[in-house]
Amino acid sequence: MESSEEEEDFPSLESITPQSKVDSLYQSHTEKGIRKLCCELLDLKEAVENLCGNMRTKYLAFLRISEEAVEMEHELVELRKHISSQGLLVQDLMTGVFRELEGWNQSNTDEILEFHELQDPLPIEEDDHKIFLDKIDVLLAEHKVEEALEVLDAEERNSPDLKNSADSSSTQGSIYRSDFLKRKAVLEDQLVEITKQPFISFVELQKALTGLMKLGKGPLAHQLLLKFYGSRLQKSIEALFPSCSVCPKTYPATLSKLVFTIISSATLKSGLIFGDNPVYTNRVVQWAEWEIEYFVRSVKDNAPSSETASALAAASICVQASLSYSSVLEKQGLKLSKLILVLLRPFIDEVLELNFRRARKFVLDLVVADECMSFSPRFAPPLSAFTTSSEGVLVDSGIRFMCIVEDILEQLTPMIILHFGGNILSRIGTLFDKYMDALIKALPESSDDDTLTELKEFVPFRAETDSEQLAILGVAFTIVDELLPNAVMILWKLQSENVEPKSGPAENVLSSPSTSTEFKEWKRHLQHSFDKLRDHFCRQYVLSFIYSREGKTRLDAQIYLSENGDDLHWDSDPLPSLPFQALFAKLQQLATVAGDVLLGKEKIQKILLARLTETVLMWLSDEQEFWSVFENDTCPLQPFGLQQLILDMHFTVEIARFAGYPSRHVHQIASAIIARAIRAFSAKGIEPQIALPEDEWFVETAKSSINKLLLGTEGSDMSEADQDHINLHGHIMESDDDEDDDSDSSLSSLESTESFASASMGELDSPRNSDD
Repeated sequence: MESSEEEEDFPSLESITPQSKVDSLYQSHTEKGIRKLCCELLDLKEAVENLCGNMRTKYLAFLRISEEAVEMEHELVELRKHISSQGLLVQDLMTGVFRELEGWNQSNTDEILEFHELQDPLPIEEDDHKIFLDKIDVLLAEHKVEEALEVLDAEERNSPDLKNSADSSSTQGSIYRSDFLKRKAVLEDQLVEITKQPFISFVELQKALTGLMKLGKGPLAHQLLLKFYGSRLQKSIEALFPSCSVCPKTYPATLSKLVFTIISSATLKSGLIFGDNPVYTNRVVQWAEWEIEYFVRSVKDNAPSSETASALAAASICVQASLSYSSVLEKQGLKLSKLILVLLRPFIDEVLELNFRRARKFVLDLVVADECMSFSPRFAPPLSAFTTSSEGVLVDSGIRFMCIVEDILEQLTPMIILHFGGNILSRIGTLFDKYMDALIKALPESSDDDTLTELKEFVPFRAETDSEQLAILGVAFTIVDELLPNAVMILWKLQSENVEPKSGPAENVLSSPSTSTEFKEWKRHLQHSFDKLRDHFCRQYVLSFIYSREGKTRLDAQIYLSENGDDLHWDSDPLPSLPFQALFAKLQQLATVAGDVLLGKEKIQKILLARLTETVLMWLSDEQEFWSVFENDTCPLQPFGLQQLILDMHFTVEIARFAGYPSRHVHQIASAIIARAIRAFSAKGIEPQIALPEDEWFVETAKSSINKLLLGTEGSDMSEADQDHINLHGHIMESDDDEDDDSDSSLSSLESTESFASASMGELDSPRNSDD
């Protein structure tokens, strides 16, 4: 029992680690650590030994060098002693020579005096000349050009042989003059060499040039001055070349500053040294022109690729900086602005041409967008309203067009706008023309004009429905009426405000008459290009309407040849012909769609519907097949046909008046059609005075017909589909029978300010409330 209890008290004796195992375990770890420490100590010992060895080697080398230095010092001492001894020998020799010369001079004094008394004074002058020339030779040999210049100048002013060189004919004088001129030429060469030193300061240069002027070499001195600045400019430009690839946009500005600064310095120093001599001034101008030509070549050769936006920015900055600096030079008498523009114009034209060519490819979706060009978000809201079911491709094309134009405009500077603004506007207009041609290709039944063949792949969808076609017109109208003119106008005004008063007479670019005229012509060009798109839509829309109908709703001359037609004047319920009733319904339907697609664009809605009405009448006026029926001698005509045709014309005019988009052109075409019809029917024996009622009857009948069609009255033989179109807006409207507009003439040209879809009978009966 006791043993069992002990086992219960110590149940895990078997899990206790023996002491021997513990000792062996920790002993092994300690041994490993000691061995590792020993290895490290051995490595440290080896490193210390190496260090001691190196130090010993270096110390021995130091001792050897010290010994050599001591030996060298001893040699220098010996050399000094040798030099001193040699100096003493030379001094003793000189002393002895002086003593001998003194004795010789004393013994021969009398002989020398007698000799000088017997000789001519010319040898004395020859000695003086020789002494002078020797002195000049010494100064030239020591390159003391300033002293030599002063001595030569004094000798030339004081020597009679040099002053009267033309009158002196002695041989000795001629020889002296020749020797003098040789020394003068040597001095001139030395002065020229000084100016050619690579690191000469301007003070030294000025002294050398002044010396040349004293020697009578003014033209040479001026040439050397210009050569000095030209060489300095060329070295600076060559040093700047490596940075052109790093900073392609700022490189032209830096280069312009460098070139014109040196030209300015050269001009100032030329005036300081040479004065206002016209000869030297003209040479400075000619030299400046050469340097500007070199500057323009450097800009062209180191500019980025001409078709990139960076190249346009660099060219703009180049023009801006060059003309700004040249305006400063004008105060110094250098007028270089015209030359700069003449030299830069081909380069600017090339850059503009290639940039707009790139823009054209980008707009026509032939290339992807540049990585550096970002799409501006401010163009999306006004264009996104025209997004259709075609996945926004149309809106995307409009945004792409505006973004590429803005990208080009952002690169321009005030000076390039001032001098190349008309060119830029013209190229933007040409780009817009291409964009309009591309949009025309998206419309159904587009023309196969050869000039548009390259644009066939531009729009990846075809605008089949009315809403899609109206969306195309809406995008184009928004660009031409708002976005594009505003973008150009904002930039023009912003840049004109940044033009400094000193930069030219046209401080405000847009305020100048020429620029204002160019801007107005440009807007007129844009409008004309948009009119091509609008007229194409109207033409294909009207032709589709006319030729897609059959039977009685087909617009042709047969509807006016009915032999059983009653006199409309006595008809209790006269109505326009079925084609024109269908036209009224079609225009109503289109006005409803336009009200949704072109929301907020009442101007384009009215213009579009008015143009559609004009297009119908223009087609009818020009359709020779239609008029040939009336002019055929075998075709019988009745008064009913003439009455019906005139009523249709009045009905068309009243449609435009009622809808709020009347046009004088509509009135004129309708009047011409009526006059031609009257002539055709009169030729067949029908008297207009008898067959036709008063004009007021046609006007009132046309108005009444519109009212009846809007109310959906009975009595029409139209098809159910056409009747549905007519009843599209057939909600009940009240008519004001007390009409006070009896003075209105037929085919009135009054315009309404309300849209087609929102027109009411009150507006129909009160045309006086509308604007012309």
